[in-house]
Amino acid sequence: MYAKIVFISRVLIEELCRVGVLRIIYDNSFVHFYELIILLMPKSFRVLVQYGCPQHLLSRLAGLIAECRWKWVKNCAIKLLINRHKVNVSEALLENLEDYPTFNSFFTRQLKLAVRPIAPGENCIISPVDGCISQIGHIKENSIFQAKKFYFNTTTLLGGSSELAELFENGYFATFYLAPKDYHRVHMPLAGTLRKTIYIPGKLFSVNYVTTQTIPNLFARNERLVCLFDTIAGPMVVILVGAMLVGSIQTVWPMPARSAKKRVTEEDYSYEIFLERSAELGCFKMGSTAIVLFAKDKINWLPTLKENGVVKMGQAVGEAK
Repeated sequence: MYAKIVFISRVLIEELCRVGVLRIIYDNSFVHFYELIILLMPKSFRVLVQYGCPQHLLSRLAGLIAECRWKWVKNCAIKLLINRHKVNVSEALLENLEDYPTFNSFFTRQLKLAVRPIAPGENCIISPVDGCISQIGHIKENSIFQAKKFYFNTTTLLGGSSELAELFENGYFATFYLAPKDYHRVHMPLAGTLRKTIYIPGKLFSVNYVTTQTIPNLFARNERLVCLFDTIAGPMVVILVGAMLVGSIQTVWPMPARSAKKRVTEEDYSYEIFLERSAELGCFKMGSTAIVLFAKDKINWLPTLKENGVVKMGQAVGEAK
């Protein structure tokens, strides 16, 4: 969260200085000192602040900035992201930064087809994202491992549906974290037919390494979208988890209307929406986490996959039985 706040505030300060507004009181040493103070804060304090800050308001403000079409704002923000997080622009379908009308359009950029080869085989489960594996393994009855001593409940994660949670009892899960430098579109691990979506309102805690190690039930607290598919491996759920400063979660199919009263919203799909393996299913604006669930005895994860291991979209991560 703090890195993102520093990033956005620095964009504004630097650009105001560039046009002469804050030249008198600002120089680069101030920014580096400000960043140093943030980074030196105790991790426990960084987490504690998130409990009291206006998470949704900050995320809406970040979304407005990320959608700003002022050329000097979006260009500076994009260049700062590239330099700070070492983004590989050569992989992008559009390499010219002038082709992106907003910061978000760059953040959710498409990639050249050749840079993400898809592992062959109809039964091959592929990584849905670029990122790192936060955790991967078996679901213990109705509990999913988060980090250290923390577990979260499958029923709560899926919006309170015990019927849906039963489908994944003693099944398999994988949690993928997307960093700011990563490609932010989410793809299908297996081919499947969409059956249901569940939008679950919630908090917007950051989902980085520090918070996953510190905040219990993190992914079952945050705002999220649950997508249920029928696949050759039986039911599969892909969950898009929101986070601090995430502008929005989008899908390639029309999103159900969200309740103004922040209620759980379910949508059943009577018409067929079929997505091939590796097809795009949605994207994050400003990045977050994707969780994939499979039923008991339906798949095997590759034994080489480990916590914090880096994966690329299209890379083999498992196999349907």
